[in-house]
Parts: sequence; C-alpha cells; structure tokens
Amino acid sequence: MPGKGRVNHAETVRFSFDGKAYEGLRGDTVASALLAHGIHLMGRSFKYHRPRGPVTADSAEPNALIGTSRGPGRFEPNTRATVQELRQGLECESQNRLGSLAFDLGAVNDALHPLFPAGFYYKTFMWPRSFWDRLYEPIIRRAAGLGRAPSEVDPDIYASRYLHTDLLVVGAGPSGLMAALVAARAGARVTLVDENPEMGGAILSDPGVGIDGQPAWDWLAQTLEELASLGVRLMTRTTAIGYYHQNMIGLCEKITDHLDTIPDGAPRERMWRVRATRVVLAQGALEKPLVFHGNDRPGVMLAGAAQSYLHRWGVRVGDRAVIVTSHDSAYFTAFDLAEAGTKVVAIIDTREAPPEALRAEARARGIELLAGHTVTGTKGRLRVASVTVNPVEAGRIGDPRMLHCDCLLMSGGWTPSLHLFSHTKASLAWDEQSRTFLPGRMTEECHIAGAGRGLWGYLDALSDGAEAGAAAARALGQEAEAPTPAVAHDRAGTGESHKELPTDRTSSRVRAFIDFQNDVTAKDIRLAVREGMRSIEHVKRYTTNGMATDQGKMSSINGLMIAADAVGKAPPEVGLTTFRPPYTPTTFGAFAGYHKGATFEVTRATPIDGWAEENGAVYEPVSLWRRAWYFPQGGEDMDRAVARECRATREGVGIFDASTLGKIEVAGPDAVEFMNRMYTNPWTKLAPGRCRYGVLLGEDGYIRDDGVIGRLGPDLFHVTTTTGGAARVLNMMEDYLQTEWPDLDVWLTSTTEQWATVALNGPKARKVLEGLVEGADMSAEAMPHMSVAECRVAGFKARLFRLSFTGELGFEINVPARHGRALWEALMQAGQPHGICAYGTETMHVLRAEKGFIIIGQDTDGTVAPEDAGLGWAIGKKKPDFVGKRSLARPDLVAEGRKQLVGLLTEDGHVKLEEGAQIVFDPDQPKPMKMVGHVTSSYHSATLGRSIAMALIEGGRDRMGETVHVPMPDGVVRAKVTSTAFYDPDGDRLKL
Repeated sequence: MPGKGRVNHAETVRFSFDGKAYEGLRGDTVASALLAHGIHLMGRSFKYHRPRGPVTADSAEPNALIGTSRGPGRFEPNTRATVQELRQGLECESQNRLGSLAFDLGAVNDALHPLFPAGFYYKTFMWPRSFWDRLYEPIIRRAAGLGRAPSEVDPDIYASRYLHTDLLVVGAGPSGLMAALVAARAGARVTLVDENPEMGGAILSDPGVGIDGQPAWDWLAQTLEELASLGVRLMTRTTAIGYYHQNMIGLCEKITDHLDTIPDGAPRERMWRVRATRVVLAQGALEKPLVFHGNDRPGVMLAGAAQSYLHRWGVRVGDRAVIVTSHDSAYFTAFDLAEAGTKVVAIIDTREAPPEALRAEARARGIELLAGHTVTGTKGRLRVASVTVNPVEAGRIGDPRMLHCDCLLMSGGWTPSLHLFSHTKASLAWDEQSRTFLPGRMTEECHIAGAGRGLWGYLDALSDGAEAGAAAARALGQEAEAPTPAVAHDRAGTGESHKELPTDRTSSRVRAFIDFQNDVTAKDIRLAVREGMRSIEHVKRYTTNGMATDQGKMSSINGLMIAADAVGKAPPEVGLTTFRPPYTPTTFGAFAGYHKGATFEVTRATPIDGWAEENGAVYEPVSLWRRAWYFPQGGEDMDRAVARECRATREGVGIFDASTLGKIEVAGPDAVEFMNRMYTNPWTKLAPGRCRYGVLLGEDGYIRDDGVIGRLGPDLFHVTTTTGGAARVLNMMEDYLQTEWPDLDVWLTSTTEQWATVALNGPKARKVLEGLVEGADMSAEAMPHMSVAECRVAGFKARLFRLSFTGELGFEINVPARHGRALWEALMQAGQPHGICAYGTETMHVLRAEKGFIIIGQDTDGTVAPEDAGLGWAIGKKKPDFVGKRSLARPDLVAEGRKQLVGLLTEDGHVKLEEGAQIVFDPDQPKPMKMVGHVTSSYHSATLGRSIAMALIEGGRDRMGETVHVPMPDGVVRAKVTSTAFYDPDGDRLKL
C-alpha cells in the first residue's frame, strides 16, 4: 500500500524465492515482501508435508521457515521468514519438500495420515526386528530434520562481550519503554533490548492510539530520543535468549544479516553475557491460535499478525478477509483492514454477546457480525478459499454457511510471554478468569510488566511499566516516581478461552492443528491421553507437541487445555511443559563466538612456548595446554629424537618446561590441619624447607591426584598437581573447605599461571645451576633430595625445589611467569659447557616410566587405590582421618585379586606393547577370553636398550616372575611380570 507502514517506499530491494526474482522495500521482511506479492505458501509441514504460510509476524513463527543464502558458505536453514530482513541479492528457498513447493511429492503422507497417528513410530518400527537396520533406520534418517545442513565452512565472524548494568529491560514495547524511561530519569544505568529492528513493540502496529496528547508514533520517537539523551543503551535486533542464575542474561545481537555488504572484520552476530542488578521483563504476550478443522492452510493467520503487516510493512494480507475470534482485540484488526481497503466479509465471534461498542463499530463499517458462531472447516489447496461457519445455540451446532475469502484471521486471546521468567525456575500461577498462567513466585531480582503479567491495553501497559521502572530504581537506591500516562483510543479488551471450537464433524474426521510445524492435532493429544499419558511432559514427548523450533509458543496453552480436558483435571493440575533456553533458535556460531578454527579450543601456552617453537619443537595437547612433545634435530623422527634426549639427560643434563603443573598455595593458621585432612600423608612434622610426595583420594578411596608439596613456612604450602588436575583439585579443596570444614582458617589460591617452572635433571644439573643461585646453599648436604628454598635464580625471585621425576639429580625452579623465558635462556647458556639438552613430554614419560613413577589418569583409571599403585607407603597409618580413609577399609578395596600396578618386560625386547592392550593369563583358553588387566604405559627405553611397560593386572604383585600374554594385532606377545622400577631401583642417582 503506497505510503503505508514504516518501510522505505523509495528504495526497492531485490531478492529471490525458490529461484524466482522478487522486489521488496527497504525494511521489509521476507514474509512481508512475499505477502505483498500475494504469496502465502512459504513452506511445508514436517510430517504430512501440508502447505503452510505465515501464522505470525514475529519470532514465534512455526510455519514460514526458509533457507537463506548471501554467498559462499553463508547458507542458513530454518530461518524464520517473518524476521529475516531483506537485503540486496538475498537468496531464499523453501524447505521440507520433494519436488516443488506447489507440487510436493511428500504430500502423499497427508493422504496417508491415518497411518501416522501420534506415537506411531513407537509401535510401527518394532517388528520385524531385522527390518530396523535395513529399512526403518535408513528411511527415518532420510526423513528426519528440517531444511538442509550447510556443507561449506562458515566464513563469518562471531563475537562475544560482557556487560554490567544497573537495569536490563527486555522488550521495548509500551511497558518496557516506560520502565527504562522512569529508571533512567532516576539516574540508573539502563540497557533496553528488543529483538526487532525497531523499538516500539505493539505501538508499531497501532498508529491510531494517542499517548500523552500525541499520536503513538510521535510519542515513540520522542521517547527513544529522550532515552538516548539519558545514556540508555538501546539494543535492537537483540534477543534475550536465556535468563540464568544471579541475574545473568544471555543476549544474541544480529549485526550484519540485514546489510547489503558486510564491512571487513564485522561480526555477523554478537553474544552478550549481561549481569544486571535488576531486570524488567516486558516481553508482552503471544496471540493464541484457535483450534478448528483446517486451521493450518496458507492464508490462515493470527489477527494481530495481519494488523502488524498492515501498519509496520504496509501490506494487506488479503482482499477478502474473514475474522474468527473469541477476544475483542481481533475487532481492531478488522476495522483497520476495512479502512485500508480489504473487504471484511464477516467477524465470527464465538461469544454470544460481544461488547456493544464493538458491535456498533462493525455495523458502522458494514461488517457482518456473526456472534455465537463457530468455524467448522476451511477449503483451498494452496491458500484458503472459503470458511464454513455454523451457529451454536445451547450447545447445538446449527446449519453450515460458507463464506468465500482469501485470508482467515483468528484470535483466541493472548498468553503472557513467560519463557525467560520460566528459565529462572520461578513458579507460574494459574489465573482462572483469563484461563492462562501468570507469573508467580520469583527467584531473581526481576519485575514483570505489562501484558507479560496479564494486563491488556495501552494505559495499563504504560502505567505498569512505569511502576516497574520506579520499583527497580528504588531497589537500586534511587528516588523515582511513576508518572500516569494519558491514552486516547485505547484498545483494551477481554475475551474467553477455548480448548477447541465446537464442530459438527465426527471427531475422527477433524484435523484441527495445535503444533503447526510438527503436525500435531487436537486428536493426537486426546489419543496420547487414551494410551496412558497423564503428565503433560509425557504427552509432549508422545505427540511432539511443543517440540518444534518455536518451542511451543503457539501450541503449549492449547495443548494443555485439551490434555486437561481429556484427563478430566484442571489445567494447573496437569501443568505446563518446561521452557528452556534459548528463547528463539540461535546459531551455533553465536554460541561458539571466537572459538573457531585455530581458536576453537582454548589453548594455553607457557611463557617458554615461544622458545620451543623457535627451536623446532613438535607439540602435543595436554589438557588445555600446548606442550613441546620432542625437539627433533637433523631430520630425526620421534623415536630417535626421544632416544637422544633420554641419553643426554641420563648422562649429562636435560632441561624441561614444567610450567603446566598445577600450583596451589594453601595458607593460613590451619593450613597444616587442612593438608592432613585432604592428603593421605601426614604433614604436621614436615619441617619448613622440606617437601613430600602427596596422594589425594576421593571419598571412594580411589586416587584422584598426586604431586610434590613443599612447606615454605609454618602456615604456607606450595602444592603441585598434575597438569590436567589443577582446576579439579582446587575445586575439590574449596568444596571441602566451604562445606565440610568452614571452621578452618585457610585460604586457597591458584598460582598455576603465576609461576613458570623449569626442571633441570641429570648428573650435571647442580653444575649448571649453582652459578646462578643466590641466597641458598646448593650442596647435597645443605639441600638434600626433597628440599625447597626461596632464593634468587639468574637474578629472579624463585622457589627452588630439589626433586626428581626422572630418577636423576633434579631441580625445579619456579620464577614469576614474566621471567620464565629469561630464566630458561640463562639456564641454556649456563648449560652449554655441559651439553645441556632440551627435552619434551615424550622423553619425560620415558624417563619417569624407567623409574616406575606413575601418571594419574594413565596408570590409574579411577578404580585404583594407593595399595594397587604401590603407594601404600604414602598412607599415614597413625592419621585419625583424611579424605577417603574409611573407604580404604571397604571389603572390595582389601580383597585379594585386585588389579595392581606392575612392570612388564617382553621376551623380545624389541617388541613394544600397545598402551591399552588387554592381558590374559592363558592364551589358549576358549573364547571369549578372560581379560585380567591392561597395559597402562609402554615405551622403548634407550637407557635400557629394550622396551618397558607398566600394567594393571589382577593380583599382579603376587605374580612376580610369571609370564602373561598380551594379544596384539600381529599375534600374542609373551611378557614377564616385574617390578615397576626398571632403572636405579635403589634411587642412588637422585641423591648425588
């Protein structure tokens, strides 16, 4: 309609739909542009492939789902045509069809619909059993899903940000605008978000309303200008997708989808994580469809949607309209369409006595009003062509009458939009008068305003929004008063609620749809109840009602009303299904944010990582860290490089980046008592300046972590953990400290990233280090094995540990992380005369395995107790208690035959066992063989000139010297059970 709506009539936008070119106007959505061309058919339903058109004009749309493309890699399925803004060159395609949209071969399902009732898949595909793999599953997989998945790499950028605000207002309709305005005037930092390109909500569809002496659109422009001047952050195209604990709200902002060209580096979408002191939810209400036979044809849509298309986009949805309603609001749609040139054939009101004022308005416009009538059916193949209406008198259905039309606009009243409110696990309260759920007990610091709590009409919505804004401002400690707006030509109304419209058809022949996308009918709901489904959650899953991409926005209340009627209970007794985030479908890219390609997974690098890369390191991922695996030289493969690194460390000195080890400071007057309770070892008598190997158990008595722990003072411990266990150990400690022992005066601090750690190992380690140490005696007598000293190394403040994970003389130097590389380079320079060699994680594993030192998570599997791992010596026998102590006495943990960690030497030393390989005692036993253990670690040892392995074997330590058998791909390998200490079993070398 020329000059109508809020689109730019001076700028056309070209796009295509199913390969055919069309023109729209700047500001159009795909749906509004196609409707302007008279196209209502935009998709097919999921199960029956029935023709479908838009039901709504907003994000609750269940039908008009399309695929959109704006270039290579930029294809997106399941885009709602009702919210996708036009841009030059946008390519759109319909979905879920076999053949063309108008002639869909998949529509044969509709002709066979009696074969596909609710829950048919639970019964149909059970027999014969052999058909599942060959027939049923392939067919189901081909039929499943909506749209087609993108096949190219997504070139778009997705961003994320954090935001803190005093007040977040969700929804920029009348109540949201007033809430933001009042709070901002009081001095609060306010953020106002709305999922639409324009703010205003219902005001955009009602230009005839007057607010404070101005036309509604003028008042809107003035209000937005004032909000901007007050510093309010105004965020359009931004959907609040989830409401989480402690007032954290997730927002998804669309940034470039509406642009003809994308600026370089501009993100497509941005995910916001917002912490708000207070929240106002002003999301309005959703119009309910009416449930009657044929209510799903293209051209059947919500009355409020038709009003929006008229006033926001200047589009009349048809030339001949019929209105069917049980609520006053649909009358205003009829009046507006009539004034715009649409022939309103009739208003069918299910109520016997609509308000006289509305009757008079209809008569003045020459619109026939059929009060006390029902709709019993529609006709039309690809668009509604007629509707059948019947009078209802004293519960009896009268003779039918056919009305010809090209659009049927329905309104079953309004349901408050409480999805975000429900995300907080707040309670809903059933309101019998309005026959809907309203917000009940709140769990977060939030306010509900306007239609979201059942208030209809602009005066009530504006006033309630002002009250919510004032209440939020006062809760923030500011003075605020709520003004009373003046409203002219208000459109408040009332109505009644129906579960289904009365019909003259037999129940088996009525196809009245509830969930349009999933083809769920009222008959399906009743069938589910007859077949034993009593819980609304069971009904939902049996029928798939509410499981479509609109997440039940159009179907939940209608489904509940029918289920309650079928069960014979009141709706609140049956309950409502759970609304879960996200509020509307959200792209995977928005959730992933910056985590794509090289940044898909967070990779942590040590301060020494740059040196390793410059010196040719090959890397491996360890937990979230990138660690140097080995340092090849002269074209070496890994085996030769590792053998060289091992020999250099055993014979001279090796240097290793151990910065990834977890580090936790345990400090406070009760630090010793805390350590005694957490770890198996005793700590009371450990003197400052000394270290001890600590074992940490779970409540079940199984090993959770280990590490060397140094006591730096009477009330201070430096705890090391495994690389992958740092966060887990800290969380476990915090849990016990806060929930079990809150009386202990202890502080826990993660210092993993604070310290860079360099390990020096080998007989020449002291010679390399001694010239760089100040403030500590490096002699073997003054600093024996398992000592720690605070000193300076290479000029840097350091914590120097004498310990070894290789069996050689060893030191670990901890310096502030910013000095990590400088320390490394100083040690490398000092070590040149001694043939220093950098080694990686693979060499570290070989060296520790030669000594029989375990790796938690590799040589243990969550069912290994200290005795199983040969660590019984680390249990404080006289300690009254520690985490897991009582579990160590469980019969299962002291039973004979438990798997124990032992060494394995293959008969042929050149054969290396596979890690994870299963072990049997008798290779000739009948199959299936009894597996008695598995290989946990396996390496080739250059030092020993042969392969070595460790394994968990049933009763392993009682089988020393026996031969076990390891089935491998090339045959069964024989191996002898030995001690795990393959190298220097008496530990003489680490005492040098």
